[in-house]
Amino acid sequence: MDIIDSIILGIIQGLTEFLPVSSSGHLELGKAILGDNSVPEESLLFTVVLHFATALSTIVIFRKDIIDIVKGIFKPGINDNQRFVGKIIISMLPAVFVGLFFEEQLEQLFGGNIMLVGCMLLVTAALLFLAHKAKNTQKKVSFKNALIIGISQAIAMLPGISRSGATISTSVLLGNDKTKAARFSFLMVVPLIFGKIAKDVLGGELSFESQNITALAAGFIAAFISGLFACTWMIALVKKSKLSYFATYCVIVGLIAIIFSLLN
Repeated sequence: MDIIDSIILGIIQGLTEFLPVSSSGHLELGKAILGDNSVPEESLLFTVVLHFATALSTIVIFRKDIIDIVKGIFKPGINDNQRFVGKIIISMLPAVFVGLFFEEQLEQLFGGNIMLVGCMLLVTAALLFLAHKAKNTQKKVSFKNALIIGISQAIAMLPGISRSGATISTSVLLGNDKTKAARFSFLMVVPLIFGKIAKDVLGGELSFESQNITALAAGFIAAFISGLFACTWMIALVKKSKLSYFATYCVIVGLIAIIFSLLN
């Protein structure tokens, strides 16, 4: 993979990580269009690096919230920030389980399986349509909700199912406020991304001696910058209940991916 391709895929990742259209699905489509022949393990490695970049952009956008949460953790007594951290931890458990016990099977799905991506984009579209019809309330995410949202996040590890789309839609369908749902969705993935990076570094899977390090760096920077823009934009769109637009987009791209897969 050359630098130009990496930058293109980085921009795709940055824009689609926060928009409910499946960043992993779009990365697989982008790789197929650009003719990337990475084996599944390398393909997943590149995907993880780009997700790390968008995790950093999330920290930048929500830096005030994160600082308040960290301060609240060390305050005496039980407070909202400590409860929020508890909910984040609960939401992580399903994805951690899948990552620990089904990592090899998951890696095999990141090797240009365009038919799977297309079908899962249609699933994403269905979730977004349902969430669009849901009534907005002022409810906060509960501990039980956090576990259910976490399960949807684990399922969204499949390429083509939007993580933000699945988690925000699930939260809204559970009756939670859309703005609070978006905030929880964006923050809940940050520990998982950092945990994945730490696991790969300690396991020797992320080698800085790789000949693709320049391309990885270019993709990382592109994903970080475009992620800053997309995260801010998505928060505004969720407040205005524009999820149906993305549902329509996922249907169109999903059908194109399925047709593309059948013709090749």
